[in-house]
Amino acid sequence: MNRIRSIQVPPQANPDKVPIPPDPEVPERARRRRYTARYKLGILREADACASTSGALGALLRREGLYSSHLTSWRRQRERGELEGLQPRRRGRPPGAAAAAELARLRHENERLAHKLATAETIIEIQKKVAGLLGNPLASASETEQPSWKQ
Repeated sequence: MNRIRSIQVPPQANPDKVPIPPDPEVPERARRRRYTARYKLGILREADACASTSGALGALLRREGLYSSHLTSWRRQRERGELEGLQPRRRGRPPGAAAAAELARLRHENERLAHKLATAETIIEIQKKVAGLLGNPLASASETEQPSWKQ
């Protein structure tokens, strides 16, 4: 004996329409809400206008799906500077940081190589003096070809 369960329709609803069950699919990942500067300013103006009426601010927040902390942070942004604080900003490391790090690395490498070159030139000069003392003079740099990096 199979019993088919039927969906109970409330008496005030239209019996011809069957209620649609909610979608069981879960979104992959929740999206972070982003608000434009224009929207933030508009909401702050409305919130400031609601200050005189009791319960109007709560109704505004419910209607827009916002929290009071949004208003607090947006007011702070407005106090810091209306245009600077309310412009949308990219999250994460600033784009110039990678270039600055690369520049610092290359400067450090350049200093290291310059020091290494000075040490090598000092060693060569000492070798020339030792060879001269031993009676076996080495050819000077002017008598030989200059390396391409010294030209």
